[in-house]
Amino acid sequence: MNVVTRLAPDQVGLRRDSRQLLSSLVVMLAVATGAPSNIRANSSGAAPDSPTGGVYLPGSEPLGPKEMRVIALGTGMPSITRAQAAASFLVQLGNGENFIFDIGTSALTNLASLGISWKTVDKVFLGHLHFDHMGDLAALLIVGVSHGRNKPLRIWGPTGETDVLGTRYAIDHLMKAYTWEFLSKRGRVPSAGYTPIVEEFDYTKVQTIYDENGVRIKSWPAIHVIDGPVSFSLEWEGLKFVYSSDTYPNRWFVDNARNADIVIHEAFPTVKQLVEFNGMLPESAWPVGTRVHTQPAAAGKVFSMVQPRMAIAYHFINEVRTRQAIFSEIRSTYDGPVSLAEDLMVWNVTAEAITTRKAAPIETIWPGKGRLEGAKVNPAERSFASDWLEGGRLDMSSVDRAMWMQLDEPTRSRITERLPEVGRQLETPSP
Repeated sequence: MNVVTRLAPDQVGLRRDSRQLLSSLVVMLAVATGAPSNIRANSSGAAPDSPTGGVYLPGSEPLGPKEMRVIALGTGMPSITRAQAAASFLVQLGNGENFIFDIGTSALTNLASLGISWKTVDKVFLGHLHFDHMGDLAALLIVGVSHGRNKPLRIWGPTGETDVLGTRYAIDHLMKAYTWEFLSKRGRVPSAGYTPIVEEFDYTKVQTIYDENGVRIKSWPAIHVIDGPVSFSLEWEGLKFVYSSDTYPNRWFVDNARNADIVIHEAFPTVKQLVEFNGMLPESAWPVGTRVHTQPAAAGKVFSMVQPRMAIAYHFINEVRTRQAIFSEIRSTYDGPVSLAEDLMVWNVTAEAITTRKAAPIETIWPGKGRLEGAKVNPAERSFASDWLEGGRLDMSSVDRAMWMQLDEPTRSRITERLPEVGRQLETPSP
């Protein structure tokens, strides 16, 4: 086993630290000048033998044919912060496919900052239906179309004890909530991507739920509040990724998480932290921290049982007052390679090595012309505002004509061919 990097507790906050900014600038300068980059952050915490592997620049490194990349899109808690979105992890494979496991609130911003072609972001696996694990699902469905996913979003999620507690019911009602959104855009923008395909599976079984293109994804029961939650594994080209979502330590996880390269397991804040920092009542903090979720030391015990090449702890507020205690608790029961996850942390996995870095996010990115592939619009499907509401428009025909003259002839011809009323609008003189 060769694990190249391991992050110490004082390293997991580097994005918010000037050391990370300096590291990012040096790496980008190295890339720009062609100089080799072997930036390694200093470690002065509990694991001084654990350097980082520098900075990942999105779009700059095609994956090898048998390489996996895991990126943390959200690592925090329901009480999200600017530094940490809610739960979400992206798995990228060397065959060009992308898989999202959970899509919690604010995770989509991190996904957008990676510059990934949205045409390839079409598969989501939900561990359960808490908002901090699916809060950005509607945004992914809708914004994904704006960025060029002109095909349905495929969603896998568990059943519940009854139909109303299952994934299909949740997505059906999510779609109903956005009826106005879909009606207002129909016939104006490509809409094929607005129709999700829901694959609901039995939460009680250990089973393969996805088996395509050499990728196999399994689910098994998780213990989290009530019936329904699950955990996942993904296997491809001899590599194995495991994700707990939310769960209390259980036999199904241990049985199915062995022999994995990456194992991500929740390590919730300690009860003391929940009371002191999260403002919870003690009588709430104890059951939530010790029965609903997994304590850090308990997560460490799970890691010790399954012995991954790299263990990853997530689902806590990762800041200077908390990380050392989380790390110490994990270390009390586990002495192997471990990362304390933070948003946009990146793990590259091959049979030979695992490297750990931070992504330098792209702050502003446009969809690009690639979004037009497969894009179709039928103007006949448009709905319009009532006549009285339309009658309230101010005359802007002079502005329209000025804008029209900025367009080239092929663009103008395409518009008037498909929207004949535009020509008439431009001919109408201002009063």
